[in-house]
Amino acid sequence: MKIINARKEDASLIARSVMAGVGAEICNDLAGANHTLDDVERLFTELAEREDSQYSYLNTLVAVNDEGKAVGACICYDGAKLHELRKPFFEAVMRILDKDMTDVQDETDPLEVYLDTLAVLPEYRKQGIASALLKASIEKARKIGKPAGLLVEKENHNARRLYESLGFKKVGERPFAYVMMDHLRCD
Repeated sequence: MKIINARKEDASLIARSVMAGVGAEICNDLAGANHTLDDVERLFTELAEREDSQYSYLNTLVAVNDEGKAVGACICYDGAKLHELRKPFFEAVMRILDKDMTDVQDETDPLEVYLDTLAVLPEYRKQGIASALLKASIEKARKIGKPAGLLVEKENHNARRLYESLGFKKVGERPFAYVMMDHLRCD
Protein backbone atom coordinates (compact mmCIF):
# COMPACT_ATOMS: atom_id res chain seq x y z
CA MET A 1 0.00 0.00 0.00
CA LYS A 2 1.21 3.50 -0.80
CA ILE A 3 -0.13 7.04 -0.57
CA ILE A 4 -0.27 9.07 -3.80
CA ASN A 5 -1.90 12.22 -5.12
CA ALA A 6 -5.40 11.40 -6.33
CA ARG A 7 -6.10 11.10 -10.03
CA LYS A 8 -9.20 12.32 -11.82
CA GLU A 9 -10.31 8.71 -12.22
CA ASP A 10 -10.47 8.47 -8.40
CA ALA A 11 -13.48 10.84 -8.39
CA SER A 12 -15.99 8.08 -7.63
CA LEU A 13 -13.97 6.89 -4.61
CA ILE A 14 -13.61 10.49 -3.45
CA ALA A 15 -17.39 11.00 -3.73
CA ARG A 16 -18.12 7.84 -1.76
CA SER A 17 -15.51 8.91 0.81
CA VAL A 18 -17.18 12.28 1.29
CA MET A 19 -20.54 10.58 1.70
CA ALA A 20 -19.12 8.13 4.24
CA GLY A 21 -17.36 10.98 6.03
CA VAL A 22 -20.41 13.18 6.43
CA GLY A 23 -22.68 10.25 7.23
CA ALA A 24 -26.04 8.95 6.16
CA GLU A 25 -28.07 11.60 7.99
CA ILE A 26 -26.40 14.53 6.23
CA CYS A 27 -26.50 12.73 2.87
CA ASN A 28 -30.22 12.07 3.28
CA ASP A 29 -30.78 15.72 4.30
CA LEU A 30 -28.89 16.81 1.17
CA ALA A 31 -31.05 14.57 -1.01
CA GLY A 32 -34.22 15.80 0.63
CA ALA A 33 -37.63 14.56 -0.44
CA ASN A 34 -37.11 15.19 -4.16
CA HIS A 35 -33.71 13.56 -4.75
CA THR A 36 -31.85 10.33 -4.11
CA LEU A 37 -28.52 9.30 -2.67
CA ASP A 38 -27.47 8.63 -6.27
CA ASP A 39 -27.99 12.35 -6.91
CA VAL A 40 -25.82 13.16 -3.89
CA GLU A 41 -23.12 10.80 -5.17
CA ARG A 42 -23.33 12.44 -8.61
CA LEU A 43 -22.88 15.84 -6.94
CA PHE A 44 -19.72 14.81 -5.10
CA THR A 45 -18.33 12.90 -8.10
CA GLU A 46 -18.72 15.99 -10.26
CA LEU A 47 -17.01 18.13 -7.61
CA ALA A 48 -14.18 15.60 -7.25
CA GLU A 49 -13.56 15.70 -11.02
CA ARG A 50 -13.16 19.48 -10.96
CA GLU A 51 -9.92 21.31 -10.29
CA ASP A 52 -11.45 24.25 -8.41
CA SER A 53 -13.57 22.52 -5.76
CA GLN A 54 -12.80 21.76 -2.15
CA TYR A 55 -13.52 18.10 -3.03
CA SER A 56 -11.25 18.14 -6.08
CA TYR A 57 -8.97 15.24 -6.79
CA LEU A 58 -6.20 17.88 -6.66
CA ASN A 59 -6.91 18.29 -2.92
CA THR A 60 -6.96 14.56 -2.25
CA LEU A 61 -4.46 11.91 -1.25
CA VAL A 62 -5.40 8.29 -1.92
CA ALA A 63 -4.13 5.02 -0.58
CA VAL A 64 -3.60 2.46 -3.33
CA ASN A 65 -3.06 -1.24 -2.79
CA ASP A 66 -0.45 -3.37 -4.54
CA GLU A 67 -2.76 -3.79 -7.55
CA GLY A 68 -3.07 0.01 -7.91
CA LYS A 69 -6.66 0.15 -6.65
CA ALA A 70 -7.55 3.24 -4.60
CA VAL A 71 -8.87 1.99 -1.26
CA GLY A 72 -8.96 5.15 0.88
CA ALA A 73 -8.88 8.92 0.57
CA CYS A 74 -8.11 12.03 2.57
CA ILE A 75 -9.23 15.40 1.24
CA CYS A 76 -7.25 18.31 2.66
CA TYR A 77 -6.73 21.90 1.59
CA ASP A 78 -5.54 25.26 2.87
CA GLY A 79 -8.32 26.54 5.12
CA ALA A 80 -7.68 30.10 3.91
CA LYS A 81 -8.98 29.03 0.47
CA LEU A 82 -12.33 27.67 1.71
CA HIS A 83 -14.51 30.43 0.26
CA GLU A 84 -13.11 30.16 -3.26
CA LEU A 85 -13.09 26.33 -3.14
CA ARG A 86 -16.64 26.14 -1.79
CA LYS A 87 -18.25 28.25 -4.54
CA PRO A 88 -18.50 25.24 -6.92
CA PHE A 89 -20.14 23.24 -4.12
CA PHE A 90 -22.83 25.87 -3.56
CA GLU A 91 -23.47 26.13 -7.30
CA ALA A 92 -23.64 22.35 -7.80
CA VAL A 93 -25.92 21.80 -4.79
CA MET A 94 -28.33 24.37 -6.19
CA ARG A 95 -28.17 22.94 -9.73
CA ILE A 96 -28.33 19.23 -8.85
CA LEU A 97 -30.29 19.16 -5.58
CA ASP A 98 -32.26 22.45 -5.76
CA LYS A 99 -30.82 23.51 -2.38
CA ASP A 100 -29.41 26.83 -1.23
CA MET A 101 -26.70 26.16 1.33
CA THR A 102 -24.93 29.50 1.21
CA ASP A 103 -25.87 30.10 4.88
CA VAL A 104 -23.71 27.21 6.12
CA GLN A 105 -21.00 28.33 8.54
CA ASP A 106 -17.28 27.92 7.84
CA GLU A 107 -15.94 24.70 9.28
CA THR A 108 -12.32 25.54 8.52
CA ASP A 109 -9.74 27.77 10.14
CA PRO A 110 -7.75 29.91 7.69
CA LEU A 111 -4.60 29.35 9.76
CA GLU A 112 -4.50 25.60 9.13
CA VAL A 113 -4.71 22.95 6.45
CA TYR A 114 -8.16 21.47 6.87
CA LEU A 115 -8.55 17.70 6.73
CA ASP A 116 -12.03 17.68 5.28
CA THR A 117 -12.68 14.00 4.70
CA LEU A 118 -11.00 10.73 5.64
CA ALA A 119 -12.44 7.40 4.56
CA VAL A 120 -11.23 3.87 3.85
CA LEU A 121 -13.26 1.27 1.98
CA PRO A 122 -14.86 -1.09 4.54
CA GLU A 123 -13.00 -4.19 3.37
CA TYR A 124 -9.64 -2.41 3.85
CA ARG A 125 -10.20 -1.00 7.34
CA LYS A 126 -8.14 -1.97 10.39
CA GLN A 127 -4.96 -2.19 8.27
CA GLY A 128 -3.35 1.16 9.17
CA ILE A 129 -4.52 2.88 5.98
CA ALA A 130 -6.33 5.71 7.78
CA SER A 131 -3.21 6.37 9.87
CA ALA A 132 -1.03 6.43 6.76
CA LEU A 133 -3.39 8.87 5.02
CA LEU A 134 -3.46 11.11 8.09
CA LYS A 135 0.33 11.08 8.43
CA ALA A 136 0.71 12.03 4.76
CA SER A 137 -1.85 14.81 5.19
CA ILE A 138 -0.05 16.15 8.27
CA GLU A 139 3.16 16.18 6.25
CA LYS A 140 1.39 18.01 3.41
CA ALA A 141 0.24 20.64 5.93
CA ARG A 142 3.77 21.03 7.26
CA LYS A 143 5.08 21.62 3.72
CA ILE A 144 2.48 24.36 3.31
CA GLY A 145 3.67 25.80 6.63
CA LYS A 146 0.47 25.36 8.61
CA PRO A 147 -0.79 22.89 11.22
CA ALA A 148 -3.35 20.27 10.22
CA GLY A 149 -6.85 20.70 11.60
CA LEU A 150 -10.03 18.66 11.51
CA LEU A 151 -13.43 18.28 13.08
CA VAL A 152 -14.72 15.22 14.89
CA GLU A 153 -18.15 14.42 16.27
CA LYS A 154 -18.16 14.64 20.03
CA GLU A 155 -19.25 11.00 20.41
CA ASN A 156 -16.97 9.48 17.75
CA HIS A 157 -14.51 7.99 20.23
CA ASN A 158 -12.80 5.64 17.74
CA ALA A 159 -11.90 8.47 15.36
CA ARG A 160 -10.82 10.68 18.26
CA ARG A 161 -8.45 7.97 19.56
CA LEU A 162 -6.90 7.66 16.10
CA TYR A 163 -6.45 11.42 15.77
CA GLU A 164 -5.02 11.79 19.27
CA SER A 165 -2.57 8.92 18.66
CA LEU A 166 -1.12 10.99 15.80
CA GLY A 167 -0.76 14.15 17.88
CA PHE A 168 -4.07 15.95 17.36
CA LYS A 169 -5.34 17.92 20.36
CA LYS A 170 -8.66 19.64 20.96
CA VAL A 171 -8.38 23.40 20.42
CA GLY A 172 -12.07 24.33 20.48
CA GLU A 173 -15.36 23.72 18.73
CA ARG A 174 -16.58 24.56 15.22
CA PRO A 175 -19.80 23.95 13.32
CA PHE A 176 -20.16 21.49 10.47
CA ALA A 177 -23.43 21.33 8.54
CA TYR A 178 -25.24 23.03 11.43
CA VAL A 179 -23.81 20.61 14.05
CA MET A 180 -21.20 21.66 16.64
CA MET A 181 -18.11 19.43 16.59
CA ASP A 182 -14.77 19.32 18.35
CA HIS A 183 -11.95 21.08 16.51
CA LEU A 184 -8.62 19.23 16.73
CA ARG A 185 -5.21 20.39 15.52
CA CYS A 186 -1.83 18.78 15.00
CA ASP A 187 1.11 21.22 14.97
